[in-house]
Amino acid sequence: MSSKIAIEVKNVIKKFQVYDRPQNRLKQAIYPRFCTLLGLESRAYYQDFPALNNVSFTIKKGETVGIVGRNGSGKSTILQIICGTLSQTSGTVTTNGRIAALLELGSGFNPEFTGRENVYMNAAILGLSRQEIDGRFSDIEAFADIGDFIDQPVKTYSSGMMVRLAFAVSINVEPEILIVDEALAVGDELFQRKCYSRIEEIKKNGATILFVTHSASTIIELCDRAILMDSGECLGAATPKRIISCYQKLLYAADEKKQYVRSSIVESIKSEKNDSDLKLSTDVEHQEQETGGKVKGKNEKLKEDYCKEYFDPNLKPTSTIAYESNGAKITNPRITTIEGKEVNNLVRGRRYNFQYNVTFDSSIENVRFGMLIKTLSGVELGGAASSTPNNCIEHIDICETKEIKFSFDCQLNPGVYFLNAGVMGHVDRAETYLHRLIDIAMFRVIPEVEILSTGIIDFQCTSEVN
Repeated sequence: MSSKIAIEVKNVIKKFQVYDRPQNRLKQAIYPRFCTLLGLESRAYYQDFPALNNVSFTIKKGETVGIVGRNGSGKSTILQIICGTLSQTSGTVTTNGRIAALLELGSGFNPEFTGRENVYMNAAILGLSRQEIDGRFSDIEAFADIGDFIDQPVKTYSSGMMVRLAFAVSINVEPEILIVDEALAVGDELFQRKCYSRIEEIKKNGATILFVTHSASTIIELCDRAILMDSGECLGAATPKRIISCYQKLLYAADEKKQYVRSSIVESIKSEKNDSDLKLSTDVEHQEQETGGKVKGKNEKLKEDYCKEYFDPNLKPTSTIAYESNGAKITNPRITTIEGKEVNNLVRGRRYNFQYNVTFDSSIENVRFGMLIKTLSGVELGGAASSTPNNCIEHIDICETKEIKFSFDCQLNPGVYFLNAGVMGHVDRAETYLHRLIDIAMFRVIPEVEILSTGIIDFQCTSEVN
């Protein structure tokens, strides 16, 4: 394995033995041995359940990679195999560096030991010497922030206190590889922020991070790449934004269409030689340099052009993903000024409309509509729904078409942004997506000269120096 590779998974298969009845487990332990002694052909009293099926991927040193997928897709199983707490049926897993795993937090604690004793025991298991633990104990204690309970038996802890202490131990061993399984939502908001801050610090120090979560925003904000798994198979790896969109499309697909959606996702990821979002980002940066004046010194022209929103026919997303239609279809998405002029280059501080049409090919109850604005990397900035679930349109007839308009103030700083559109209604008495389009439209907020606001959103801050 190359020295630049942190984790290499090759053709991993994991099968679990599933028994129909408890007594079959005993039969499997006894009968085959007797059959072997007597020279008879034995039978299996179990069925193989393929938790992982020929999974392969590679993670480079310093990468942060997220794994997403529906429940039962094999995410936690592959993490346990990488950590060594579970063995694969076949295939190979190679790791390069000290691993700290945040899997079932607190599961390795001895309830009779104090928190302090469990810290030393767990840190030793993770590979730290007594001297190293002594040097880091104060940091671990401060991070867990459980006060005098550190010297009380763990059996007296609440579940939250136990998780905080376990997280504090694992996160402070300076791992070269950090593996996290749904452990980023422990404790209250202050502790969660501390966890994220520590993980960001570990990432900046060059550690490799691999984690599983159902939080799309976490994957997009923290990860360099993402991996999509389903039914024990790795469907592909791509940018977080791309993978999250594919995951959500698969998650909300109707049962009879899931196999088709799954196949289309695999093909789209395989055929994507160069990530379209990265190419788009490069193109956008180039265009902004051409129009922004910083490279060519066109500040005067920019002053003249500013306050002129306009439509650029070449500003079209190439990352659009459409959910399967389930009784409705969204068409004609566009951004307009309040006067009705179609634009996609907007002026900061002005009000605009995001509009689209929805045609219904079946009669639907309890209908409502939505929109969402995202950054280039896919971070969700905010959106709106047309109504609450209790105050929606009670009935829409077949073949009826509705025009939806969302008005918003453009309080975004110069940059490129994407839009989602969706329509929901009741199918079999449960609210579900009738149609949803990811990255269906995009717009640019025109660069300004001498802009004072920073970041993504302009909060209209004022300053005063005394």
